[in-house]
Order: sequence, then C-alpha cells, then structure tokens
Amino acid sequence: MARFLQFLRRALRSRRKYQITRGGLLFVLAVLLVGIGAVVSANNLLFLIEAAMISTLLVSGLVSRLSLAGLQLDFQVPEHVSAGRTVAAAVYIRNLKRLMPSFSVQITGRVDPFLSALSGMPPILTSGVYFPLVPPRAELEEPVDVQFQRRGAHRQNSFAVSTKFPFGFLEKSVLVTLQREIVVYPCLDPQPGFEELLTALTGQIEAYYRGLGRDFYRIRPYEAFESARHVDWKATAKLGDLQVREFAREKERSIEIFLDRDVPSGLEAWFERAVDYCAFLAWRLSERGMGVCFRSQDFEIRLPEEGDIYTILKYLALVYPLRGRVAGPPVEEYSFQVAFTADPDRFADLGWNPAGLLGPDALPAVAGARSPAAGEDHAHHR
Repeated sequence: MARFLQFLRRALRSRRKYQITRGGLLFVLAVLLVGIGAVVSANNLLFLIEAAMISTLLVSGLVSRLSLAGLQLDFQVPEHVSAGRTVAAAVYIRNLKRLMPSFSVQITGRVDPFLSALSGMPPILTSGVYFPLVPPRAELEEPVDVQFQRRGAHRQNSFAVSTKFPFGFLEKSVLVTLQREIVVYPCLDPQPGFEELLTALTGQIEAYYRGLGRDFYRIRPYEAFESARHVDWKATAKLGDLQVREFAREKERSIEIFLDRDVPSGLEAWFERAVDYCAFLAWRLSERGMGVCFRSQDFEIRLPEEGDIYTILKYLALVYPLRGRVAGPPVEEYSFQVAFTADPDRFADLGWNPAGLLGPDALPAVAGARSPAAGEDHAHHR
C-alpha cells in the first residue's frame, strides 16, 4: 500500500503533459462514430475496425512515451553575454537509450508563470528547435541565436521536450529545468547620447592629461625593434651609434569611475541608464588600454592590476540601488575622475572633479527603463 501511494504521489507530481492535436480530435471523433455504428448495426467488421482504431491510439501514446524516455537536455551560452546583443548559443540533446532512437523531438522554451509576471519577459527560446531523429547513445547539437534584453542573473532555464510521433494524434511533452545561472552584462552598444557624451569626456581627458607621457626624460642607446620615430639623429651623428629619446611613462594616465548606489526613490530608471553608460565607458576605456579605477560604495578594483574588464561588467550586471550608503572622496589624486551620482553637489563637496560629475541632468533617463530586482530573470530570444 505504501509503495502504491508513493507511486501515485510521483504520478501527480509528474512533469509530463499530454495535449491532443486537431488530427487526434478528428480521429477520436471517427472512433466514436465507428463505435456507434458498430453497436447500432451489430456488424462484426465494424467492431474489428473499432478495436484497431483504439489500439492505434494506445500504441501512439506508448511509442511517444518511449521516444521521450532517456533523453537529456543541455543549453549553453558564451561565457560573456551583454544585453541587447545577439549571441550564438547551442542546444544539446542526448539519447541515453541503448537500442531505441527518438523521433520527431521538438524543444521549446518555457517560463514559470510567477517569473513571467514578475519580469515581463518571455522564455529564452520562443521558437522551437526540431530534431527529426536522435540515434541511440548519440548526442546532437543545434545552434540558436539568443538575445537578452536586460542585464541581471537568469537562473531558471526551463524547456519543454515534446513529440507527436508516431501518428500526430497526441503531443506528449516533458518539462525540463536546468539549474544554471547566466549573468548578463549591461548593454555595451552605444545608446542615444552615449557617443556624444563619450566624445566630450574624451576631450576633457585629453585636455587634463595634455603633456603627461610626452615629457622628455633622457637619451639612451637604441634597442632592437624600437620605433624609428624616436631616434635622435643629432645625438646619433655625434656618438656614432643610434640613440633614441625616452619619455616619461604615463603612470598618471588613469580614470577613476565611481557609481553612486545611493539613489533617491523615483530615479531608478536613471540609475539603469547610469549603469549602462558606466559599463559602456569602462568597456571603451579598457579597449584603448587606459587604466581604470572603478569604485562603488561596496566595490573597488583597478585595471589591469587587480582584474579585467569582465570583473567590472559582472558587478554592474547585478548591482542595484542601495540607499543610505555614504560615498567617499576620490582615491586617485592625479587621475581624471568620473562619478555617476544623483547628487552631484554632494560629490563636489567631497572633492570630486565637477567636470566629471554625471547626474540626471547630464545623463537623462530613458522612458520605460526598468531595474532588475535581485534574483530576477531577464531573457529574450530572437
């Protein structure tokens, strides 16, 4: 009795679903009509046809169940994914059965209704991936293009594996959930106004560091593979050997970026805009080989000494407003300073360069922007 109750409990919790197709409805209607005709006419031939049709329905359900049995699913995306960019992912399916292949397997994305209402986003895969045949003891791969619309941590990866084999009367599906976290970085593509701000900021940086790194240091002998444009021809003619001009290193050429998480209520959309531009700016500066000191109320890192740009992007992917945390003064005395803050006057009083303070006036929010809640899933497939 206990075993029967345990079996019944597992059956009630089963993630298998059955859905009859249009063809299946027509076939069931035909079964009913033939059955009625057999009873009314008492014709043995109709009874045989009725038995064959019912057997066909039973065989259809059994074969579809065997076709889905022993399948394993995996979904992989690149290590670094940013919002708004289409990336190449892959769906893997394995057939663990030793002898029997699986036919006509369809894989589609699913999402928990609660998470769907919370995030307002569809599942990862909105279009199906179809495998006509999965041989026994084999693994097949199908590439797909995935696009995540918003930054954050996507933790629920639910898929439905279904088949209509062999007759298409019944669609049998099994829900598979992969417990894997996908961290989506903020958008790294320029949004409206980003390029203009970057150009203006770059001009300020160049003006701030004008002369640094170009100061003459000494004349020394030429070393192999050095650029010829630094050769000092007068010193070379005087000494008889190639001599080059050496300049002071650009140790001071670094940018200190601060993201203020202390955002008043009502400015969450602006905070999302600031996070996107902060990621865009750090990405562009790292591409140019400039040193970056990135800070927030609870985070600090220097590039490239203490990490790479992806450390900053991962932090920005998961950051959210945190009220009541006090910001500090700049730590890099000779660096150019950029601060994303909703209160520029407070940062100016702390000693930050007023030219690098980006608040709601300099970085207006975009209507409709949303802040991802902690642990919320955000993904879209195109």
